[in-house]
Amino acid sequence: MFKTTYYILVFMLCLWSCQKSADTNNLALHDASEDVENTMDKISYLGKEVKVFTTAEGTDKKLSLDTQHTFEPAVQPLETEVAIFVNPEKTFQEFLGIGGAITDASAEVFSKLSSDKQEELLKAYYSEDGINYNIIRTSIHSSDFGLGSFTYIEEGDKELRTFSVEKDKEKRIPMIKRASALINEDLVFYASPWSPPAFMKTNNQMLQGGKLLPEYYQTWADYFVKFIEAYEAEGIPVWGVTIQNEPMATQRWESCIYSAENERDFLKNNLGPTFEKNGFGDKKIVVWDHNRDLISHRANVIFQDEEAAKYAWGIGFHWYETWTGAEPNYNNLKNINESFPTKNLLFTEGCQEKFDAQHYQRWSNAERYGNAMINDFNSGTVGWTDWNILLNENGGPNHVQNFCFAPIHADTKNNELIYTPSYYYIGHFSKFITPKAKRISTTASRSTLESTSFQNTDGRITTVVMNTTEDAIAYTLISADGEVKLSIPAHAIQSIIY
Repeated sequence: MFKTTYYILVFMLCLWSCQKSADTNNLALHDASEDVENTMDKISYLGKEVKVFTTAEGTDKKLSLDTQHTFEPAVQPLETEVAIFVNPEKTFQEFLGIGGAITDASAEVFSKLSSDKQEELLKAYYSEDGINYNIIRTSIHSSDFGLGSFTYIEEGDKELRTFSVEKDKEKRIPMIKRASALINEDLVFYASPWSPPAFMKTNNQMLQGGKLLPEYYQTWADYFVKFIEAYEAEGIPVWGVTIQNEPMATQRWESCIYSAENERDFLKNNLGPTFEKNGFGDKKIVVWDHNRDLISHRANVIFQDEEAAKYAWGIGFHWYETWTGAEPNYNNLKNINESFPTKNLLFTEGCQEKFDAQHYQRWSNAERYGNAMINDFNSGTVGWTDWNILLNENGGPNHVQNFCFAPIHADTKNNELIYTPSYYYIGHFSKFITPKAKRISTTASRSTLESTSFQNTDGRITTVVMNTTEDAIAYTLISADGEVKLSIPAHAIQSIIY
């Protein structure tokens, strides 16, 4: 009896041991299979081509194909080396696009150019041969950049019976149509009001701030709808609107003040429901549309209100920080991105103020663009909109003499276009990064270089690197298993395509 039991136990032990061995072998085979799959999934850049486009101060390099290289096997960089690290496996926000505003001022200057110069300007901005803009912003009736204040209704028309965009049809709408025809399916067209009509406001004028009277909240929401209907009747699809340009600034030009609570209530009680009621629930509504420094409070008040937040696509911002000497507060953008990850960040306006015709080619103007665009994108921003795409030799026209720079100016006396360094710096992003691209992880080992990267839907990566120092900098770009040795001149920007 004892021997029988013993042999049964031995037999069972052998069976268990064999099964255990088989399981181990199967597990090993499974692990090996996973290793093979993981190896196959790994990105490799070895031997792949790298193209470098450069714009540099004091040279003739302007978005120029500068050098071409191939990736070599990546090695651990030394602490003494400068390196840019790109990780395509870590992706972030989807890219909406880059563009600028077609204002009444831009359209007025455009109308004074010869037909060949008009065509040159449009291609310079909106074609692949140019810098490939796809975003257009405009104003809802007048802003300061134009020949004077106006609205789409007769003063006092509470029922909006006289609403008409006939004035815009003279110069602004034709220019927008020509630009949008070059953009096609990637067009993002949105509009912003600078002020409601005077009779709707507490100060009874369009200038110098004032507030929207509560009894006109619904009338003003209906005005937005009529604007969309009128522009779409002209064949211009409206992507969205911002609620108010610079709602905390009392300006000598068209302006209107909204507290965070005012804007929240107008959005949730009037504008949002009115859009839905009129079949415009797909239109994007952007709040704030002002500077980075106070943006967090506006986001907290509006996005934490469920009824208001459901109508808001995101939050817009400018770069004119409120107090003199302020540094751009990119951390505020990062905080909003972390706090409200379902809401989008959109740069809605920026320009170099205090126009001076002696400084068209001032390089620091362009570097301001490069710094803002790199850091805004790295903070989660999905799209970036410059201010006027075209101004004249005086930085206008502007009906309150608030003159500024544009990436391209027109010398209307001599029918010439003047391209500033800012045009080329913006182009290092807009020309090579396409809508629906994904931002990918990018860091620099030294603060002397600033950088960001996007991967387009075709797999191509654009890494933008900027050097604002007085010296050329040698650096190594490392991505996945590949590296390439590069150099960037002093006061230069590069787009590296691979």
